[in-house]
Amino acid sequence: MTTASTRTVRKPRFDSLFQEAYLNLWRTYDRLKVVEDELFVRFDLSAQQYNALRLLEAAQPGTLPTLALGTKLISRAPDMTRMLDRLEERKLVHRERKPENRRVVEVGISPVGLSLLEELSGLVREGHKRQLGHLAARELKQLIELLQAARDPHEEPGGRWHKPPRD
Repeated sequence: MTTASTRTVRKPRFDSLFQEAYLNLWRTYDRLKVVEDELFVRFDLSAQQYNALRLLEAAQPGTLPTLALGTKLISRAPDMTRMLDRLEERKLVHRERKPENRRVVEVGISPVGLSLLEELSGLVREGHKRQLGHLAARELKQLIELLQAARDPHEEPGGRWHKPPRD
C-alpha cells in the first residue's frame, strides 16, 4: 500500500511548452541530418559546402563576393575562408581578387564543382524524399508555414528568408 508520503512526484518532462517545441525541432533536425550526412560523407562534402556550391551555381556565369556568399548560406559559416580553402583545394571553386578592389574576394564555381552538383542532384532529391516523403503535400505546406512563422521574428528584415507581410 502506498501512501501520499511514499509516492514520488514526477517532474514534468519539459519545463515549458516552448522548451518542448524547441527540443522537438532540435531532435527533428538531428534525425533528418543523419540522412544528409550519410549522403554527403560519400562525397567528402559537408552540407554547408554543398549549400555554397548551389549558391555559386545560381550566380553563374558570375561570381559572388565572399561576404555575400556567407550571408546567403542557410546556416552561418564561422570560418568561411577555411571552407572555401577546402573547396578550392578540390578544384570545386575558384577565387579571384578584382583589380578595382583588392580587398574583395570573388568566388565562382568551377566545371568540376558543376559536375559534382550534377552527380548529386538526384541523390539529394532521394535524400529529401527519405527525410520527408512520409508526409502528404498538405502536411509539408503546413510544416513550412509553421517553421517560417517560428523563424521569421529572428530573420533579417528584407533578407531572403524573411517572409514579407501579406496584404
